[in-house]
Amino acid sequence: MDDAQSDHLKAYGVAYRAIQAGLKAEWLLNYRGGSFLLPDGPALRREAALAGVGVEPVDDARVTAIRGEIEGANADAVPLEKAPRVAVYVPPNVPPWDDAVTMALQYAGIPFSKIWDPEVVGGGLKDYDWLHLHHEDFTGQYSKFYLIYAGASWLAEMVRYNQTAARQLGFASVPDLKKSVARHIRDYVGNGGFLFAMCTATETLDLALAAERVDIAASYADGTPPDPQADAKLDWSQALAFTGGHVEPDPTVASFSDIDGHQVNAPGRRQPLGAFKLFNFSAKIDPVPAMLVQNHRQVIPDFYGLTTSFVRERLKAGDTVLGDEEGAPWVKYIHGDHGKGTWTFFGGHDPEDPQHQIGDPPTDLSLHPHSPGYRLILNNVLFPAAKKRELKT
Repeated sequence: MDDAQSDHLKAYGVAYRAIQAGLKAEWLLNYRGGSFLLPDGPALRREAALAGVGVEPVDDARVTAIRGEIEGANADAVPLEKAPRVAVYVPPNVPPWDDAVTMALQYAGIPFSKIWDPEVVGGGLKDYDWLHLHHEDFTGQYSKFYLIYAGASWLAEMVRYNQTAARQLGFASVPDLKKSVARHIRDYVGNGGFLFAMCTATETLDLALAAERVDIAASYADGTPPDPQADAKLDWSQALAFTGGHVEPDPTVASFSDIDGHQVNAPGRRQPLGAFKLFNFSAKIDPVPAMLVQNHRQVIPDFYGLTTSFVRERLKAGDTVLGDEEGAPWVKYIHGDHGKGTWTFFGGHDPEDPQHQIGDPPTDLSLHPHSPGYRLILNNVLFPAAKKRELKT
Protein backbone atom coordinates (compact mmCIF):
# COMPACT_ATOMS: atom_id res chain seq x y z
CA MET A 1 0.00 0.00 0.00
CA ASP A 2 2.94 2.32 -0.64
CA ASP A 3 3.70 3.98 -3.97
CA ALA A 4 4.02 0.55 -5.61
CA GLN A 5 0.24 0.02 -5.35
CA SER A 6 -1.67 0.46 -8.62
CA ASP A 7 -5.08 1.13 -7.04
CA HIS A 8 -5.05 1.95 -3.34
CA LEU A 9 -8.81 2.32 -3.03
CA LYS A 10 -9.85 -0.95 -4.66
CA ALA A 11 -7.25 -2.75 -2.52
CA TYR A 12 -9.53 -2.15 0.47
CA GLY A 13 -12.32 -3.96 -1.36
CA VAL A 14 -10.06 -6.95 -2.05
CA ALA A 15 -9.12 -7.08 1.64
CA TYR A 16 -12.75 -6.70 2.73
CA ARG A 17 -13.94 -9.57 0.54
CA ALA A 18 -11.12 -11.79 1.76
CA ILE A 19 -12.24 -11.18 5.34
CA GLN A 20 -15.87 -11.71 4.31
CA ALA A 21 -14.90 -15.09 2.83
CA GLY A 22 -13.37 -16.15 6.14
CA LEU A 23 -9.76 -15.96 4.98
CA LYS A 24 -7.03 -15.11 7.44
CA ALA A 25 -6.02 -11.50 6.92
CA GLU A 26 -3.68 -9.08 8.67
CA TRP A 27 -3.24 -5.33 8.50
CA LEU A 28 0.45 -4.45 8.64
CA LEU A 29 0.26 -1.10 10.39
CA ASN A 30 3.02 1.39 9.56
CA TYR A 31 4.56 -1.09 7.13
CA ARG A 32 4.72 0.04 3.49
CA GLY A 33 1.78 2.40 3.82
CA GLY A 34 -0.39 0.01 5.83
CA SER A 35 -0.25 -3.08 3.62
CA PHE A 36 -2.50 -6.14 3.89
CA LEU A 37 -1.20 -9.69 4.25
CA LEU A 38 -3.65 -12.14 2.66
CA PRO A 39 -3.50 -15.87 1.85
CA ASP A 40 -2.21 -16.50 -1.65
CA GLY A 41 -4.37 -18.37 -4.13
CA PRO A 42 -5.60 -18.25 -7.71
CA ALA A 43 -9.00 -16.82 -6.79
CA LEU A 44 -7.54 -13.88 -4.88
CA ARG A 45 -4.93 -13.22 -7.56
CA ARG A 46 -7.66 -13.24 -10.20
CA GLU A 47 -9.85 -10.86 -8.22
CA ALA A 48 -6.95 -8.46 -7.62
CA ALA A 49 -6.03 -8.55 -11.30
CA LEU A 50 -9.60 -7.81 -12.40
CA ALA A 51 -9.72 -4.89 -9.93
CA GLY A 52 -6.37 -3.55 -11.08
CA VAL A 53 -4.93 -3.99 -7.59
CA GLY A 54 -1.22 -4.65 -7.21
CA VAL A 55 -0.15 -7.67 -5.14
CA GLU A 56 3.28 -9.07 -4.28
CA PRO A 57 3.49 -12.84 -3.67
CA VAL A 58 5.66 -13.65 -0.63
CA ASP A 59 6.86 -17.07 0.50
CA ASP A 60 7.15 -18.24 4.11
CA ALA A 61 10.71 -17.01 4.41
CA ARG A 62 9.74 -13.52 3.26
CA VAL A 63 6.75 -13.44 5.64
CA THR A 64 9.09 -14.34 8.50
CA ALA A 65 11.44 -11.55 7.43
CA ILE A 66 8.54 -9.06 7.26
CA ARG A 67 7.46 -10.01 10.79
CA GLY A 68 11.02 -9.42 11.94
CA GLU A 69 11.02 -5.97 10.34
CA ILE A 70 7.71 -5.16 12.02
CA GLU A 71 8.88 -6.38 15.41
CA GLY A 72 11.89 -4.08 15.34
CA ALA A 73 10.01 -1.00 14.10
CA ASN A 74 7.13 1.29 15.00
CA ALA A 75 4.78 -1.21 13.33
CA ASP A 76 2.50 -4.15 14.09
CA ALA A 77 0.43 -6.86 12.42
CA VAL A 78 -3.26 -6.69 13.40
CA PRO A 79 -5.57 -9.61 12.52
CA LEU A 80 -8.71 -8.70 10.57
CA GLU A 81 -11.42 -11.10 11.66
CA LYS A 82 -14.92 -10.00 10.69
CA ALA A 83 -16.19 -8.01 7.72
CA PRO A 84 -18.27 -5.19 9.26
CA ARG A 85 -21.92 -4.73 8.36
CA VAL A 86 -22.00 -1.22 6.89
CA ALA A 87 -24.85 1.31 6.90
CA VAL A 88 -25.01 4.75 5.32
CA TYR A 89 -27.54 7.25 6.68
CA VAL A 90 -29.21 8.83 3.67
CA PRO A 91 -32.74 10.15 2.99
CA PRO A 92 -34.89 8.41 0.38
CA ASN A 93 -34.81 11.47 -1.86
CA VAL A 94 -31.04 11.54 -2.33
CA PRO A 95 -30.00 15.21 -2.75
CA PRO A 96 -28.33 16.43 -5.95
CA TRP A 97 -24.76 16.20 -4.71
CA ASP A 98 -22.56 13.30 -3.86
CA ASP A 99 -21.48 11.52 -0.69
CA ALA A 100 -17.76 10.75 -0.72
CA VAL A 101 -18.15 7.66 1.47
CA THR A 102 -20.89 6.14 -0.68
CA MET A 103 -18.70 6.66 -3.73
CA ALA A 104 -15.70 5.13 -1.96
CA LEU A 105 -17.70 2.06 -0.94
CA GLN A 106 -19.09 1.61 -4.44
CA TYR A 107 -15.69 2.05 -6.07
CA ALA A 108 -14.00 -0.40 -3.70
CA GLY A 109 -16.87 -2.89 -4.04
CA ILE A 110 -17.77 -2.94 -0.33
CA PRO A 111 -21.50 -3.67 0.26
CA PHE A 112 -23.62 -1.34 2.36
CA SER A 113 -27.23 -0.66 3.31
CA LYS A 114 -29.03 2.67 3.24
CA ILE A 115 -31.00 3.67 6.32
CA TRP A 116 -32.82 6.79 7.41
CA ASP A 117 -34.90 8.19 10.25
CA PRO A 118 -37.61 5.46 10.44
CA GLU A 119 -34.97 2.73 10.71
CA VAL A 120 -32.89 4.68 13.23
CA VAL A 121 -35.82 5.59 15.49
CA GLY A 122 -37.14 2.05 15.10
CA GLY A 123 -33.98 0.51 16.54
CA GLY A 124 -32.51 -0.68 13.24
CA LEU A 125 -28.96 0.46 13.99
CA LYS A 126 -28.37 -2.67 16.06
CA ASP A 127 -28.10 -4.64 12.82
CA TYR A 128 -24.91 -2.81 11.74
CA ASP A 129 -21.33 -2.59 12.95
CA TRP A 130 -20.42 0.65 11.17
CA LEU A 131 -22.50 3.73 10.43
CA HIS A 132 -21.69 6.67 8.21
CA LEU A 133 -23.20 10.18 8.28
CA HIS A 134 -22.27 12.86 5.75
CA HIS A 135 -23.85 16.21 4.86
CA GLU A 136 -27.06 15.79 6.90
CA ASP A 137 -28.19 18.60 9.21
CA PHE A 138 -29.27 17.19 12.57
CA THR A 139 -30.46 20.60 13.81
CA GLY A 140 -33.43 20.43 11.41
CA GLN A 141 -32.50 23.61 9.52
CA TYR A 142 -31.94 21.91 6.13
CA SER A 143 -28.35 23.17 6.19
CA LYS A 144 -29.84 26.67 5.77
CA PHE A 145 -30.04 26.02 2.03
CA TYR A 146 -33.16 28.17 1.93
CA LEU A 147 -30.88 31.22 2.16
CA ILE A 148 -29.43 30.48 -1.29
CA TYR A 149 -31.67 27.89 -2.93
CA ALA A 150 -35.16 29.08 -1.98
CA GLY A 151 -37.57 27.86 -4.65
CA ALA A 152 -35.36 24.97 -5.79
CA SER A 153 -37.45 21.86 -6.40
CA TRP A 154 -34.94 19.58 -4.66
CA LEU A 155 -35.05 21.74 -1.51
CA ALA A 156 -38.86 21.69 -1.45
CA GLU A 157 -38.71 17.91 -1.82
CA MET A 158 -36.21 17.67 1.05
CA VAL A 159 -38.50 19.70 3.28
CA ARG A 160 -41.51 17.62 2.32
CA TYR A 161 -39.74 14.32 3.03
CA ASN A 162 -38.52 15.46 6.43
CA GLN A 163 -41.80 17.00 7.53
CA THR A 164 -43.71 13.90 6.44
CA ALA A 165 -41.28 11.67 8.34
CA ALA A 166 -41.64 13.80 11.48
CA ARG A 167 -45.44 13.54 11.39
CA GLN A 168 -45.46 9.82 10.66
CA LEU A 169 -43.02 9.11 13.49
CA GLY A 170 -44.99 11.20 15.98
CA PHE A 171 -42.76 14.25 16.35
CA ALA A 172 -44.00 17.83 16.56
CA SER A 173 -41.30 19.18 14.27
CA VAL A 174 -38.32 18.19 12.14
CA PRO A 175 -35.84 19.52 14.76
CA ASP A 176 -37.50 17.29 17.38
CA LEU A 177 -37.19 14.30 15.06
CA LYS A 178 -33.52 15.01 14.36
CA LYS A 179 -32.75 15.35 18.07
CA SER A 180 -34.22 11.91 18.63
CA VAL A 181 -32.25 10.48 15.71
CA ALA A 182 -29.07 12.02 17.14
CA ARG A 183 -29.72 10.40 20.53
CA HIS A 184 -30.30 7.02 18.91
CA ILE A 185 -26.99 7.37 17.06
CA ARG A 186 -25.20 8.30 20.29
CA ASP A 187 -26.74 5.26 22.01
CA TYR A 188 -25.66 3.09 19.09
CA VAL A 189 -22.06 4.19 19.67
CA GLY A 190 -22.39 3.70 23.40
CA ASN A 191 -23.52 0.13 22.82
CA GLY A 192 -20.46 -0.69 20.75
CA GLY A 193 -21.11 0.79 17.32
CA PHE A 194 -18.52 2.45 15.09
CA LEU A 195 -19.55 5.89 13.82
CA PHE A 196 -17.82 7.76 11.01
CA ALA A 197 -19.07 11.22 10.02
CA MET A 198 -17.98 13.90 7.57
CA CYS A 199 -18.98 17.42 6.60
CA THR A 200 -22.09 18.91 8.23
CA ALA A 201 -23.05 15.74 10.08
CA THR A 202 -20.11 16.11 12.47
CA GLU A 203 -20.97 19.56 13.82
CA THR A 204 -24.76 19.32 13.67
CA LEU A 205 -24.93 15.91 15.35
CA ASP A 206 -23.21 17.32 18.44
CA LEU A 207 -25.28 20.51 18.32
CA ALA A 208 -28.46 18.39 18.31
CA LEU A 209 -27.20 16.31 21.24
CA ALA A 210 -26.22 19.39 23.26
CA ALA A 211 -29.55 21.10 22.47
CA GLU A 212 -31.81 18.43 23.93
CA ARG A 213 -33.47 21.03 26.19
CA VAL A 214 -33.54 24.01 23.81
CA ASP A 215 -34.62 24.81 20.25
CA ILE A 216 -31.58 26.14 18.37
CA ALA A 217 -33.11 25.76 14.91
CA ALA A 218 -34.11 28.91 13.08
CA SER A 219 -37.51 28.58 11.43
CA TYR A 220 -37.33 27.42 7.83
CA ALA A 221 -40.47 29.36 6.95
CA ASP A 222 -39.74 32.85 8.24
CA GLY A 223 -36.09 33.00 9.35
CA THR A 224 -36.96 33.30 13.03
CA PRO A 225 -33.67 33.40 14.98
CA PRO A 226 -32.88 30.72 17.54
CA ASP A 227 -33.49 31.21 21.24
CA PRO A 228 -31.19 34.12 22.27
CA GLN A 229 -30.38 32.18 25.44
CA ALA A 230 -29.57 28.99 23.52
CA ASP A 231 -25.86 28.95 24.37
CA ALA A 232 -26.59 29.01 28.11
CA LYS A 233 -29.02 26.10 27.74
CA LEU A 234 -26.75 23.80 25.75
CA ASP A 235 -25.57 20.72 27.63
CA TRP A 236 -22.26 19.74 26.05
CA SER A 237 -21.87 16.76 28.37
CA GLN A 238 -24.36 15.04 26.06
CA ALA A 239 -22.24 15.64 22.94
CA LEU A 240 -19.60 13.27 21.57
CA ALA A 241 -16.71 15.44 20.39
CA PHE A 242 -17.24 19.13 21.07
CA THR A 243 -17.80 21.48 23.98
CA GLY A 244 -18.48 25.17 24.57
CA GLY A 245 -19.75 25.93 21.07
CA HIS A 246 -21.78 29.07 20.35
CA VAL A 247 -24.80 28.86 18.07
CA GLU A 248 -24.76 31.18 15.03
CA PRO A 249 -27.11 34.00 16.13
CA ASP A 250 -27.77 35.41 12.63
CA PRO A 251 -30.46 33.44 10.74
CA THR A 252 -29.23 34.99 7.46
CA VAL A 253 -25.76 33.43 7.77
CA ALA A 254 -25.34 29.85 6.50
CA SER A 255 -23.26 28.72 9.47
CA PHE A 256 -24.33 26.61 12.44
CA SER A 257 -21.87 27.53 15.17
CA ASP A 258 -18.27 28.49 15.87
CA ILE A 259 -17.13 24.86 15.88
CA ASP A 260 -16.13 24.99 12.20
CA GLY A 261 -12.85 26.84 11.75
CA HIS A 262 -13.30 27.69 8.07
CA GLN A 263 -16.87 29.09 8.11
CA VAL A 264 -17.17 28.37 4.41
CA ASN A 265 -20.52 30.12 3.82
CA ALA A 266 -20.16 32.95 6.34
CA PRO A 267 -19.36 36.21 4.49
CA GLY A 268 -16.12 37.77 5.69
CA ARG A 269 -15.21 34.74 7.79
CA ARG A 270 -14.29 32.16 5.14
CA GLN A 271 -10.75 30.87 5.63
CA PRO A 272 -8.44 29.76 2.78
CA LEU A 273 -7.55 26.11 2.27
CA GLY A 274 -4.13 24.80 3.23
CA ALA A 275 -3.01 21.23 3.85
CA PHE A 276 -3.29 18.94 6.85
CA LYS A 277 -0.75 16.46 8.20
CA LEU A 278 -1.51 13.06 9.66
CA PHE A 279 -0.03 12.23 13.05
CA ASN A 280 2.36 9.30 13.35
CA PHE A 281 1.07 6.86 15.98
CA SER A 282 2.81 3.83 17.44
CA ALA A 283 1.09 0.74 16.04
CA LYS A 284 2.00 -1.23 19.18
CA ILE A 285 0.90 1.37 21.73
CA ASP A 286 -1.90 3.18 19.86
CA PRO A 287 -3.23 0.65 17.31
CA VAL A 288 -6.63 2.33 16.84
CA PRO A 289 -5.41 5.79 15.77
CA ALA A 290 -2.61 4.07 13.85
CA MET A 291 -5.21 2.17 11.80
CA LEU A 292 -7.15 5.34 11.08
CA VAL A 293 -4.14 7.19 9.61
CA GLN A 294 -2.58 4.44 7.46
CA ASN A 295 -1.54 6.09 4.22
CA HIS A 296 1.14 6.52 1.59
CA ARG A 297 1.04 10.31 2.14
CA GLN A 298 1.37 12.19 5.42
CA VAL A 299 0.47 15.65 4.08
CA ILE A 300 -2.89 15.95 2.29
CA PRO A 301 -4.43 18.98 0.54
CA ASP A 302 -7.41 20.36 2.44
CA PHE A 303 -10.94 20.51 1.04
CA TYR A 304 -14.06 22.49 1.90
CA GLY A 305 -17.40 21.30 3.23
CA LEU A 306 -20.26 23.05 4.99
CA THR A 307 -18.24 22.00 8.02
CA THR A 308 -14.60 21.96 6.95
CA SER A 309 -12.62 21.79 10.20
CA PHE A 310 -12.94 21.81 13.99
CA VAL A 311 -11.66 24.65 16.19
CA ARG A 312 -9.16 23.30 18.73
CA GLU A 313 -10.76 25.19 21.59
CA ARG A 314 -14.02 23.36 20.93
CA LEU A 315 -12.58 19.85 21.30
CA LYS A 316 -13.26 17.81 24.41
CA ALA A 317 -10.25 16.87 26.52
CA GLY A 318 -10.43 13.18 25.58
CA ASP A 319 -10.46 13.70 21.81
CA THR A 320 -7.57 12.31 19.77
CA VAL A 321 -6.41 14.54 16.94
CA LEU A 322 -5.49 12.38 13.94
CA GLY A 323 -4.63 15.18 11.51
CA ASP A 324 -4.29 18.95 11.58
CA GLU A 325 -2.92 21.98 9.77
CA GLU A 326 0.28 23.01 11.48
CA GLY A 327 -0.07 26.34 13.27
CA ALA A 328 -3.78 26.68 12.52
CA PRO A 329 -6.44 27.13 15.22
CA TRP A 330 -8.37 24.20 13.77
CA VAL A 331 -7.92 20.47 13.21
CA LYS A 332 -9.23 18.24 10.40
CA TYR A 333 -9.57 14.68 11.61
CA ILE A 334 -10.47 13.52 15.14
CA HIS A 335 -11.44 10.35 17.00
CA GLY A 336 -12.81 9.36 20.39
CA ASP A 337 -14.55 6.75 22.51
CA HIS A 338 -18.09 6.76 23.82
CA GLY A 339 -19.21 3.88 25.99
CA LYS A 340 -18.30 0.62 24.26
CA GLY A 341 -17.95 2.19 20.81
CA THR A 342 -16.05 4.87 18.94
CA TRP A 343 -16.69 7.88 16.72
CA THR A 344 -14.45 9.47 14.09
CA PHE A 345 -15.11 12.89 12.54
CA PHE A 346 -13.49 14.06 9.30
CA GLY A 347 -14.10 17.65 8.17
CA GLY A 348 -14.92 18.55 4.59
CA HIS A 349 -17.11 17.10 1.86
CA ASP A 350 -15.03 15.45 -0.87
CA PRO A 351 -11.25 14.91 -0.65
CA GLU A 352 -10.83 15.19 -4.44
CA ASP A 353 -13.18 18.13 -5.04
CA PRO A 354 -11.90 20.89 -2.72
CA GLN A 355 -14.32 23.60 -3.88
CA HIS A 356 -17.36 21.32 -4.25
CA GLN A 357 -20.64 23.05 -5.10
CA ILE A 358 -24.19 21.74 -5.26
CA GLY A 359 -24.88 20.54 -8.78
CA ASP A 360 -21.26 19.66 -9.56
CA PRO A 361 -20.81 16.23 -11.17
CA PRO A 362 -19.78 13.43 -8.78
CA THR A 363 -16.09 12.66 -8.48
CA ASP A 364 -14.85 9.89 -10.77
CA LEU A 365 -12.70 7.82 -8.44
CA SER A 366 -11.16 5.94 -11.34
CA LEU A 367 -9.25 9.18 -11.90
CA HIS A 368 -8.07 9.20 -8.26
CA PRO A 369 -7.14 5.59 -7.39
CA HIS A 370 -4.30 6.81 -5.13
CA SER A 371 -6.32 9.45 -3.24
CA PRO A 372 -4.88 9.77 0.29
CA GLY A 373 -8.07 11.51 1.47
CA TYR A 374 -10.27 8.66 0.29
CA ARG A 375 -7.87 6.21 1.91
CA LEU A 376 -8.72 7.75 5.28
CA ILE A 377 -12.39 7.01 4.63
CA LEU A 378 -11.66 3.38 3.79
CA ASN A 379 -9.39 2.99 6.82
CA ASN A 380 -12.48 3.68 8.88
CA VAL A 381 -14.52 1.05 7.03
CA LEU A 382 -11.98 -1.70 7.81
CA PHE A 383 -11.24 -0.52 11.34
CA PRO A 384 -14.13 -2.53 12.93
CA ALA A 385 -12.72 -5.73 11.38
CA ALA A 386 -9.60 -5.56 13.54
CA LYS A 387 -9.26 -7.98 16.40
CA LYS A 388 -9.36 -6.15 19.70
CA ARG A 389 -6.71 -6.99 22.25
CA GLU A 390 -5.67 -5.91 25.70
CA LEU A 391 -2.73 -3.51 25.73
CA LYS A 392 0.08 -3.80 28.25
CA THR A 393 0.06 -1.10 30.91
